[in-house]
Amino acid sequence: MSYQHQLSPWVVHKLLPNLKHLTITRFRRRPDAEAYLKVLKQSQPHSDFAITFDAGVNELVAQAEL
Repeated sequence: MSYQHQLSPWVVHKLLPNLKHLTITRFRRRPDAEAYLKVLKQSQPHSDFAITFDAGVNELVAQAEL
């Protein structure tokens, strides 16, 4: 995970068919992500979106295995 991604752990995803997702944008604060999600849902009412917290666990596990 890049340093820029570490600074913005809240991620807004568009949920796609077959359990896939598309990362829309990242935010530093959850309220900012929630506000953006509200706007997205108003502009695209038939699409599904989700907010996740990207803690970078995969990178920590990979470093621990070294």
